Amino acid sequence: MLLRGINVGGKRKVPMADLRAMLEHAGYDRVRTYIQSGNVIVESDRPAAEIEDHVEATLERALGFPVLVVVRSEQQFRSVVAKAPERFGAEPDKHHSDAVFLKAPLTSRQAMGVVQLREGVDEAWPGTGVLYFQRLSAERTKSRMGKIVGTPEYERMTIRSWATMRKLLALLDEKPAD
Repeated sequence: MLLRGINVGGKRKVPMADLRAMLEHAGYDRVRTYIQSGNVIVESDRPAAEIEDHVEATLERALGFPVLVVVRSEQQFRSVVAKAPERFGAEPDKHHSDAVFLKAPLTSRQAMGVVQLREGVDEAWPGTGVLYFQRLSAERTKSRMGKIVGTPEYERMTIRSWATMRKLLALLDEKPAD
């Protein structure tokens, strides 16, 4: 699961140890987190939409502020990585590459409608429940990715760098200790 907007700029602080404890107390198994930005791996038999609703309600009660939660099954997450555009994320020194996860009912078609691209700087591709967004690292300050901030669609998105995506994939490959 991916949490939006926690521990950004010193606001909405949520220590990962506390987050793990909250989720374990809420009934999720084998809870693991990666870095401080709300990347969580859990085991559950519940449907994704039910997990999203349950975790959002649980966190709002515990933290006192709403947190958008986007859940992808392991299979869905692996599909996002496998179906990335050719060479996406392959040149991290040249391109800054992000996966922009979309919370239903937001679709990639709707999200692409608010994405503005600067020719020669930005590229974006729709996927299933995700947008792939890449910009030239040397021209990042000229990117128009920031133009999505403030749109209603942006409120239903959470962004992960491709490096984070690769690390989460590696964590999924690890067998958690019993």
